[in-house]
Amino acid sequence: MKILDVVCSAGRTGFYFDDQRAIKKGAGHDGVFYTGEPVTEGFASVRQAGESISVMLVLEDGQIAYGDCAAVQYSGAGGRDPLFLAKDFIPLIDKYIKPELVGQEADSFRALAKKLEDIQIDGKRLHTAIRYGVSQALLDAVAKASGRLMCEVVADEYGCEVTDQPIAIFTQSGDDRYDNADKMIIKGAQVLPHALINNVETKLGQKGEKLAAYVEWLRNRILDHRNDEAYSPVLHIDCYGTIGAIFGNNNYKAMADYIARLGEIAKPFHLRIEGPMDCDSTREAQIEALAGLTKELDDRGIDVELVADEWCNTLEDIKLFADAKAGHMVQIKTPDLGGINNTIEAVLYCKQKGIGAYQGGTCNETDRSAQVCVHCAMATQPVQILAKPGMGVDEGFMIVYNEMQRILALRKARKHA
Repeated sequence: MKILDVVCSAGRTGFYFDDQRAIKKGAGHDGVFYTGEPVTEGFASVRQAGESISVMLVLEDGQIAYGDCAAVQYSGAGGRDPLFLAKDFIPLIDKYIKPELVGQEADSFRALAKKLEDIQIDGKRLHTAIRYGVSQALLDAVAKASGRLMCEVVADEYGCEVTDQPIAIFTQSGDDRYDNADKMIIKGAQVLPHALINNVETKLGQKGEKLAAYVEWLRNRILDHRNDEAYSPVLHIDCYGTIGAIFGNNNYKAMADYIARLGEIAKPFHLRIEGPMDCDSTREAQIEALAGLTKELDDRGIDVELVADEWCNTLEDIKLFADAKAGHMVQIKTPDLGGINNTIEAVLYCKQKGIGAYQGGTCNETDRSAQVCVHCAMATQPVQILAKPGMGVDEGFMIVYNEMQRILALRKARKHA
């Protein structure tokens, strides 16, 4: 079945674009707004509405396949592609991508995804957000053309198997780490709360005492308010390099001592620490430090998992971290990888190497990108998947949970038909 047309519409995401450079230079807060002037090219203000582009593929039989282009919250920062504004990129899709896709048979996702990856403009690859959204639409097109679910296309083309069990959903709190944790407990989230521990003074504590107190509060909150004694979520805390900031990025013993203490406080719940250190210098320094701390924990039998995040953005990065055993788990930030074919390959590579795959992403995505990511996860079976978009817990959890349940129900009904 051929693709007859490519239609784009501008949209909003579930969060905001924030000028990370301006924030690091001291931009202040005024409610939800940031004060001060933007620094990064393309920003009209330090915080502005997140933008997306829906890419719709019209098929021969009239069906519409679609995906959403979206970029991370800190778009344009840290070596990423430029700020993703719909008005700038819809013309590029119409000019360079539409002619390549119209008339193509929607019969192989991998072949179409490779074609997309190979498109260049002035010798440069397409913006990661464009590859992300268009690849979603291509997967949907192949699924619709063949009468399969998107997860079934992934399983068939990549030699994996669609699970008949839910994937654990990880909910993120943002700075509202107390009230949002309550929401997670009520919803029964299997992994929580992220907690956004990105400041030593206000969130970690100069000796780590503030995070220790929060982990204790969280443990007790779950025990006091869970509706089922069997409810035993994983506590996953993102520390944004702050543990290394107080103990030293290469002081493995001191960091391990502290992490072991957090693990004891968290019991009976299992603890994961994301981004314990952030080596600003190079990717190689980050891999060396995280691998060293991982070995320290393992050698001492400390039952806490480390999660790679900083410097681990592309498919190439993920492979290097996995090969070096830098962490027990790797976050796969779906928009940063470009085409979702790369997300699929990243999850499968981590599993092959015996390292946990966390299919993540960003709060600044859309309902559609989240739904397509669920299909990828149900086929590749990572350890956990991020609830997205947004930071409010309820909406992102609903979107991911409900799509997962639809897949399970449809496949079960087919088996019994």
